[in-house]
Amino acid sequence: MSEAGRAPGVTARANAVLDRIGIMDNPYLAALRDGSMPADVFRRTQEQFFFAVTFFPRPMAALVGRIPDPRQRLDILHNVVEEHGEFDVARFHHTTFQAFLRSVGADPATLDALIIWPSVRAFNSVLTAACVLDDLEVGVACMGVIEQAFAGISAVIGRAVVDRGWVKPDDLVHYKLHAEIDERHAEEFFAVVEPGWADGSRRYFVEQGLELGAYVFDRLYRDLLAEGRTRTPEYHGR
Repeated sequence: MSEAGRAPGVTARANAVLDRIGIMDNPYLAALRDGSMPADVFRRTQEQFFFAVTFFPRPMAALVGRIPDPRQRLDILHNVVEEHGEFDVARFHHTTFQAFLRSVGADPATLDALIIWPSVRAFNSVLTAACVLDDLEVGVACMGVIEQAFAGISAVIGRAVVDRGWVKPDDLVHYKLHAEIDERHAEEFFAVVEPGWADGSRRYFVEQGLELGAYVFDRLYRDLLAEGRTRTPEYHGR
């Protein structure tokens, strides 16, 4: 979990929420650790997770336009820019995740034809509603706690795919990066809402966002595991 830094109150509460729901002991991660998740299930679920990865910057960008203080916009704007590889197409997270999929035997060329599972659409829809329609603090805290959780999750997934022999250590992309940078990303979100948390004026809305983000992210992984064990790839005819 990230250190307090610029947002000690929100960070501490986010840590408490993630610890309470036990996201690092999520069944998806547990199945990766204990070897009970077959490689084909992992590959199918990660193909679906791609649609969450490539969607994530869109609600984030919507938040930027809702922040009244231009100085506070900069941290989240920097997040958006990093999601787009600091303007380098080869480093877009959209692109690096496709490279990761290729390393586990998936074919990124087929992704556009895949039917997106309901769990992924539900996750993306919740983020959109939180960032566009809800109170600003709800959206900011929701996205921040997801970033915070993803740092630890990325480290677990990165270790697991190497330990299982699915990816060579030198070939590991995307998850290695996120394990390193997402705690800072979380802090940048949390710094935007820390003042309203500290003085109590917006604490309720920050709390709601933290709880929502932790819940939907944990739920996404649970549902991906369940669907990955029962569904086969489906393609649309568009």
